[in-house]
Amino acid sequence: MLYAIIATDHPASLAKRLEARPAHLQRLQALQDQGRLVLAGPHPAIDSNDPGQAGFTGSLVVAEFDSLEQAQAWAAADPYQAAGVYAAVQVKPFKQVFPSQG
Repeated sequence: MLYAIIATDHPASLAKRLEARPAHLQRLQALQDQGRLVLAGPHPAIDSNDPGQAGFTGSLVVAEFDSLEQAQAWAAADPYQAAGVYAAVQVKPFKQVFPSQG
């Protein structure tokens, strides 16, 4: 089943985010290599693809896991969690409707 991992950043956490980013991306790449990643990305703090020093307000990951517990465990082990980037993380079941999956 798919799960949405919705994270909210602590204010002024851009430096921590940038430092932990390579390890964070490595985990996402592993999900993609396994064919389990639907989408992932940050929420810019301003209306721009490159928010610069304004940074980000959080992240969204939609991926396939065997259970809610596995999705929660994966989210809890994110390098952004360990680095203190995320203030809160919510994991919810997700049903993809569009684009349809055939």
